[in-house]
Amino acid sequence: MNPRTLRFVLYVDGLLLLILAAAMTVPMIVDAAESQRDWLTFATSAGVTAYVGGSLAFACRGDRGAIDRRGGYLLTASAWVVVCAFASLPLHFSSLHLSFADAFFETMSGLTTTGSTVITGLDHLPPGLLLWRSLLNWIGGVGIVVMAIVMLPALGVGGMQLFRTESSDISGKPVPRAVEMAGLTVLVYVGLSVACAAAYGVAGMNFFDAVNHAMATIATGGFSTKDASIGYYNSVPIELVSIVFMIAGACPLIWYARLIIHRRQALSEERQVPALLGVLLVAIAAATVWNCATNGMSLGHSLRVSAFNVTSVLTDTGFATSDFAGWGSFAIGLFFLLYLIGGCAGSTSGAIKIFRWQILFVSARRQVRMMLSPHRVLATRYGERAVDDETVQSVRNFFFLYLLTLLILTLVVTATGIDFLSSVSAVAQAMANAGPGLGKMGGPAGNFEAFPDAAKWLLSLAMLLGRLELSTIYVLLLSDYWRG
Repeated sequence: MNPRTLRFVLYVDGLLLLILAAAMTVPMIVDAAESQRDWLTFATSAGVTAYVGGSLAFACRGDRGAIDRRGGYLLTASAWVVVCAFASLPLHFSSLHLSFADAFFETMSGLTTTGSTVITGLDHLPPGLLLWRSLLNWIGGVGIVVMAIVMLPALGVGGMQLFRTESSDISGKPVPRAVEMAGLTVLVYVGLSVACAAAYGVAGMNFFDAVNHAMATIATGGFSTKDASIGYYNSVPIELVSIVFMIAGACPLIWYARLIIHRRQALSEERQVPALLGVLLVAIAAATVWNCATNGMSLGHSLRVSAFNVTSVLTDTGFATSDFAGWGSFAIGLFFLLYLIGGCAGSTSGAIKIFRWQILFVSARRQVRMMLSPHRVLATRYGERAVDDETVQSVRNFFFLYLLTLLILTLVVTATGIDFLSSVSAVAQAMANAGPGLGKMGGPAGNFEAFPDAAKWLLSLAMLLGRLELSTIYVLLLSDYWRG
């Protein structure tokens, strides 16, 4: 590893810690205003984080500049781990008295927008801690958006090179303008967050809950201020607002920018959003019919609970209004499949993602057609775009690594004493960044408090692997990486 590259990575990590320290002052002020003792915890954590971040940035300040592909892997991975470790401090030292394993799990869940939790009694938690959890979701969402636009396409992770020129579609400028596009997309993200908070307020939430749930909704993170999640409100308007903005968060955020500038072109060329909506409608219809036929629900009630919970799981948000684990075996199988599908590339959503399923489908169709005409030249096309063999192979490799990692981590989690259903569900939702699962977690509104620390560390790793698209972490395990 080039020492200059390492110093640049540490410099960026230091800057991120300074930003994190600044973010900690927001819940500090809220708790201080409410005379909550945890304001001191946030102040101390912010001070420690700022000191370490400032020291790193100052010590490595002379090595700013471009970073190569090799350094990009290390920067992406280290940024998430370092930020997560320091963001855990307020939870670890707060009045909750969480172990570091619990605090790290909660923080990793927040920053990766997974939405799994080890905390109970959310309804009575100090406002600063609730706000910090929501901020973790929202900050993580920003990081995901920037990473999806700037880093992953350049690194060619899991077929993301398909979107290497996506940012140039806005202005016709080359790939280096991706940084500018990331800035524009963050503005879209902020705008959607404000709109979502306003909509929640109009639908009946108080200001504090509206702001917190808006941050978690747009980030498809799923952290709530209530133990019963969105189900606490039992409000159709609130559920409709949540559905609309969960879908908005699962669409490519760069698409909104393209929609503003090139409306007709953006609508005609986008392939992920129609597929996402198609899968969503089919899954809602299937769940609605199943609940009417087997669970005795009325059509209206079945449509209501199916639409919300299917949207929440497919977009990997993790909100809940009812326990779909009790809907029967078909529903459990359906939701498990939705865990794996996920939202669109370039969104805050997780899992395998729509575009990879589309690439696999058109690639398989091409192979079948070539069996009939072996000498026929057929291109793999994604919409109007020809997909090269390198991208197709990258998607296949990602799919294989995803399933292999799922199986291995499930096996290891069962070794900690967790039953198989709970283990496979927990690992699947962690890798998909989808929130609570089935089995021992107690359903979609349950938590992971009862899991042993070893399982929590493994699931934290699963969240990180899923969010960083697997290869970003695995490449760091190769000896060739460190020898280069």
